[in-house]
Parts: sequence; C-alpha cells; structure tokens
Amino acid sequence: MLRPLLLAAGRSRTLKRVAMNVPWTRQVVARFVSGETIAECLSTVRRLADQGLYSTIDFLGEDTTTASQADHVADVYVELLRELRAAGLSEWAEISIKLSALGSQLRGGDAIALDNARIICAAAKLAGTTVTVDMEDHETTTATLDAVNQLRRDYPWTGAVVQAYLHRTVDDCRALATPGSRVRLCKGAYAEPATLAYQTTSAIAISYQECLRVLFAGPGIPLVATHDPAMISQALAILAEEGRTPESYEFQLLLGIRPDEQRRLAAAGHRVRIYVPFGTDWYAYFLRRIAERPANLTFFLRALVSRGKSDPGHG
Repeated sequence: MLRPLLLAAGRSRTLKRVAMNVPWTRQVVARFVSGETIAECLSTVRRLADQGLYSTIDFLGEDTTTASQADHVADVYVELLRELRAAGLSEWAEISIKLSALGSQLRGGDAIALDNARIICAAAKLAGTTVTVDMEDHETTTATLDAVNQLRRDYPWTGAVVQAYLHRTVDDCRALATPGSRVRLCKGAYAEPATLAYQTTSAIAISYQECLRVLFAGPGIPLVATHDPAMISQALAILAEEGRTPESYEFQLLLGIRPDEQRRLAAAGHRVRIYVPFGTDWYAYFLRRIAERPANLTFFLRALVSRGKSDPGHG
C-alpha cells in the first residue's frame, strides 16, 4: 500500500509546494540530490571522481508543458556538458535524459523530444562523453526505445534503460544485447498494472536475474542498476561465469544510497557509476526513491525528527 501512496504524493502539487518550502526537508534531501545548480552538481561529480566513482547526471527540471520549457531543458544540458568539458570531468561523467522533460508529452512531442535529444547528444560528443535515455512509465516504453534506436544511428553509444518488473523486458534485453549496446537494467520505479508488470519482490528478482543473464551473455555493455545485495551478488557471479573484463560492464547506484557499497565495489576493481541528480524540482524524484526502497523512508523520517527538534522555529 505504501508505494502507490508515495507515488501519488509525488504527483500532488499541494504536497510538493509544502515540501519544497520547508528548509529542513531540503537539507535532508541533499543526501540524494547534488544541489540546485550546475556548479553544485560538478562539485559532487569531482568528489565522486576523487573516490574512483563515475557519474551519470540528471537535470531535475519542472514538468514540461510547453515547447519553450523543453528547449530550456536541452539548453541546461548543453551548458552542463560544456562545463563538464571545461572542468576536465568528461571522462568521469555522462548524462541521463528523460524524453518527457524534452517535450515528448506535448502535441507532436515525439519529434520535439527527439530533436532536443539530438542536440544534447551532439553536445555530449563534443564534450567527449555519452548520453543515456531514461525509461519512464510503461506507456512510453516502446516510444523511448524507438527514440534510442534513432539516436544510435548517429550516436551509437546512446544508452538505453529497461525495467525488470515489466513482463516484456527480457525480450527487450534480447533485442538490445547487440555489440557495444549500453543497457541499464533497473527494477522499475512506477506503479504498473499486474497485466503488464510483476507485482511481488520475488517475481521481480527472478525477472531481474533472467535479464542479467541475457545481457551478460550478449556482446553489449550491461549497466547493473541495483542496491539489492542479492542482485549484486548474482551479477558478480554471472560476470565471472561469462569472463567479463572490467571495462565491459558497470554497476550503477544512486547518490546517497549505500555509499559504502559503492566504494567497496570500486575498490574491488569494478566500474561503478553514481546517478547524480541536480536542479530545483527534486520533489517527485525524491518520492520515487522512497517508494523504491522503504529503508529510505525510515532514514528520511528519522532525519526530519532530528531536524525538527533542533529547529527553534518548529512548533
């Protein structure tokens, strides 16, 4: 019951307005979001690089309801990529984009989003890095993968994302497991119907492992996005079976979640990439992180209580 409620709260403009104006809420969220500006984001990327950790950067913009907003998101990414190159961090960071932020939900949105994605990919090529296209809810899966295929004609390093809780994903993995194909496998973060998605933890875990085996057996580059210790152990076992070299796969984890495990994997010789969001519109992203992992809610509530007790203005 908790997960659907949290995801619904993430869509509430009233709750969003309240949460984003409480100072101590923003201080707690800082564990999961690198900041509101490009400069703050790059500071986090540099700190991670100093620990031997790579980054993929996501700009958390406002909901895109106009073409000008979509253009603004693309402009921010282009500026970010320019600053990444100037800071000498291109080898340590790539970016993640959402087609909805680039205009896919507008009238004629698929073409608008694809044009903006091409602009971003061109800037990434100039900066010497790559782009991964994030996945959203099931209604956008086919269109998102189609967009990735179109982008790969000019930018073959464009990464795809698939979600293990969808019934279709193992077939998507087979289609995507081609030479050089970068594929991020995650569990999934949206509330989906039982007709399309596995609903239990055990069923999702079985699907995740099956998808892992398909990706590791293929000639592509699996990007293992999970914090689950059992799934990480399974991935380590499978990559050993397949004789994978360190540059042929990645582990990907979220900023602020299991940082000790991030450093442990990197110290063991694995490439580890951290998902680093930045921007002012962090509310929906944060609620999805809590919905994915109940332990995050416990951390958040404890931190709120601690902040509230130390805040003289708290009644």
